[in-house]
Amino acid sequence: EMMALQDRLEGGAKLMRHCRQCRADAVGLLGEDRGQEFTLDGIPDDVAYDAGKRQAYRQVVAHERRDHEAARSEAIGMVKATDSEKSLLVAVATKGGGRVNEHFGHAKEFQVYEVSPRGISLVGHRKVERYCLGGGGEDAILEGVIAALEGIHIVLCAKIGNRPKEQLSR
Repeated sequence: EMMALQDRLEGGAKLMRHCRQCRADAVGLLGEDRGQEFTLDGIPDDVAYDAGKRQAYRQVVAHERRDHEAARSEAIGMVKATDSEKSLLVAVATKGGGRVNEHFGHAKEFQVYEVSPRGISLVGHRKVERYCLGGGGEDAILEGVIAALEGIHIVLCAKIGNRPKEQLSR
């Protein structure tokens, strides 16, 4: 329902679909303005930092950006190369960093992307309860996770156990 509303409102502009609790113009959450705790008077006049560490970090960031852009270009190329006109929903288990790096059973949420010949776009999140708590998982929790992923065509995760894999393949 939320996805349909966002699609209708989008028009020619890109909507931010990832934000849930942030306020870009303030410190704190909605209804909790903490701006007075962080005034300009609290900022020191001279800032000391290690220029070598800063440069090394910039190189790491530049490398990560190149990797992300290469992966993005490759993914978009593969999507556009398909003959299919239909769109697919893909759920991704991630710890962040633009990578598929979360175990299926450890995920607290899945990022959901729409993949179509037009490209790839984030359309939302599916919150789930962690299924795997260090070995086995509980059936009731797994059923809830599977239900939350209803309508998803592809699930990408770093690892997955046999039971969830079997249930998802049905």
